[in-house]
Amino acid sequence: MNILETARDVIMAEIAGLQQMEQRLDNEFVRAVDAILSTDGRTIICGMGKSGIIGRKIAASFASTGTPSFFMHPGEAFHGDLGMVKSEDVVIAISNSGETEEVLKLLPFFRDNKNLIVSITGNKNSTLAKNSHYHLDISVPKEACPYQLAPTSSTTATLVMGDALTVALMELRDFQPENFARFHPGGSLGKRLLSKVEDEMKTDILPFVNSQTLFKEIVQSMTHGKLGLAIVKAEDKIGIITDGDLRRAMDRYGKDVFDISAGYIASFSPVTIEYGTQIGIALEKMEVHNISSLLVIKDKCVVGVLKK
Repeated sequence: MNILETARDVIMAEIAGLQQMEQRLDNEFVRAVDAILSTDGRTIICGMGKSGIIGRKIAASFASTGTPSFFMHPGEAFHGDLGMVKSEDVVIAISNSGETEEVLKLLPFFRDNKNLIVSITGNKNSTLAKNSHYHLDISVPKEACPYQLAPTSSTTATLVMGDALTVALMELRDFQPENFARFHPGGSLGKRLLSKVEDEMKTDILPFVNSQTLFKEIVQSMTHGKLGLAIVKAEDKIGIITDGDLRRAMDRYGKDVFDISAGYIASFSPVTIEYGTQIGIALEKMEVHNISSLLVIKDKCVVGVLKK
């Protein structure tokens, strides 16, 4: 057995399935997207087994990109969860065979409840496909599994069909990064687009010194502040002293460094950011200037330090 050859065979089998699916795409896909886009309800996705696992991912992708959606387990639905389904909701039912009993048992309710049904199956002549308003064909020539038992190519096709629906709906809704960030406030994009510098800046024990502060006191202030810098307050300007500035001063002045005051070490043109600025803008500024700290300014005063 050649492990790499097996892996390549699997990948090529799944690619072949996706290529055939892409060639079969027609207006049925367009009509399904239009139906989801135009509903005032949610998009409810159901499926059993591996189809259910993929369905959960599709529902999560929908919900995070502007299409209200949730996954409903067919077994739980048949035992009470159908109470969550409103008549204006669109149902996406997933079953590779199109004959999954747990899914088919829900069809009478959906019909009576006047739900629009989009089916995703690998058999356009199946019971589920024939009893849905729109059918999306995810049939593949063969599974990547050598025994044609484990869902492999078919689940990949289902996943990609879900991604195609997700992206089509995003574009039609003109869904922007700012919208995505609202639904992902804990992620890096949410942080960059929604957070302000004041949400992340350090304000405790800011290490302020003045122009006359001597070297030893500068070091003590930096150690106490734990920010790797000292902020120099002069009469009409603001300066900054970093760890690097201290090392360079020691190299330059040697043993006389302890007689040197902050005014001789500080950089009086530090890179700053205004209070209220988006974190993303601040981070970009740090990258441009190749620095790891920014002084946050409000009303011409330093009110915090932002660290990368």
